[in-house]
Amino acid sequence: MQKRAIIIVLDSFGIGALPDAAKFDDVGSNTLGHIDEYCKNNNLSFHIPNLLKIGLGKAYTLVNDKPLHCDNDSYSLNGSFGACRELSSGKDTTSGHWEMAGSPVLFDWGYFSDLTNSFPQELLDKIVAKSGIPGYIGNCHASGTDIIRDLGLEHIKTGKPIFYTSADSVFQIACHEEHFGLEKLYKLCNLVRAELEGYNIARVIARPFVGDKPENFTRTGNRHDYSVLPNNKTLFDTCLENGGNTVAIGKIGDIYAHQGTKVEIAANGLEELCQKTITAIKTYIEDKTFIMTNLVDFDMLYGHRRDIIGYKKALETFDTILPSILAELAPDDILILTADHGCDPTWIGSDHTREHIPFLMYNNNGTSKDLGIRNTYADIGQTVAKHLSLPPLGTGTSVI
Repeated sequence: MQKRAIIIVLDSFGIGALPDAAKFDDVGSNTLGHIDEYCKNNNLSFHIPNLLKIGLGKAYTLVNDKPLHCDNDSYSLNGSFGACRELSSGKDTTSGHWEMAGSPVLFDWGYFSDLTNSFPQELLDKIVAKSGIPGYIGNCHASGTDIIRDLGLEHIKTGKPIFYTSADSVFQIACHEEHFGLEKLYKLCNLVRAELEGYNIARVIARPFVGDKPENFTRTGNRHDYSVLPNNKTLFDTCLENGGNTVAIGKIGDIYAHQGTKVEIAANGLEELCQKTITAIKTYIEDKTFIMTNLVDFDMLYGHRRDIIGYKKALETFDTILPSILAELAPDDILILTADHGCDPTWIGSDHTREHIPFLMYNNNGTSKDLGIRNTYADIGQTVAKHLSLPPLGTGTSVI
């Protein structure tokens, strides 16, 4: 009997504020609920029947004690459904993914909280001296698309990289792919990653862009994240150590600092990421295969940019692709759809929101079960470990 597990992370697809949302000024945030409500109030169709069939509406109701407006309950349920609360102390990509894989972040990340002059001068001086760059611009909290529009021309003229951060534990560097150079940007990010030792910063992110004027400056798919190593053994490590195979698609390899990710598949954009996932399911048929994909567009293009219609359309696009993914599953496979945090496109600001995440599990035997509200994202990883007959992870309870 060959068993595989596939996790697809709909990046930022929260389904309602967590009980501790007040600590994050996120009381009332609800990524899915507010998209659904916006569509109802504006007489827009919101058509996600395949997600509803595998339990998304039921998971939403568990958290919110009311149904989605788009859920008419006129289908046969064909999936197990639940929701997860976050143990980790943040609401960021790294914490969410690590916890999901059995390694919750029970410490506080370092942050650059000053909105202007965000980075310590001592750190900046070291980066300039060691890298040989002519200086830097930015040094503030900013939206990635706004800052390249505002500072892109100055960057091209001076050769100075754009340094910026956000409410997350990140040091972001935006540079023009042609005028500055992609490899030069990556080399700079590696240097910054090394200089951040002691600051407890989760990620350095390379943010390359192209274009010749503010109106057409566009970030490219050559983003690269430089993460610290996971604080404990993850599902990836456990799978490899016990004779399994691990396949990381999209930015998953970066998030886990390439630890335990045997096969890494590059992809950008929602449709390409889904297609690469389908190809991986067809290709990697060995027993104890674990495949994980992050669909970053939901967060990067629509959540942070507070684009309600864009988020809604992306969900509908994924919903049309979902049957093609389900069709490739073998009898003993499980597919889990989930998220890593929220990013409510109706919320103030541009940061993530502290929310429950869905826990939708599908296999070909038609099992439908109420998984309830779980106390940690790690129940997802523990469930995969149990399904693949791996040793238990350090945190979490399997639903199997």
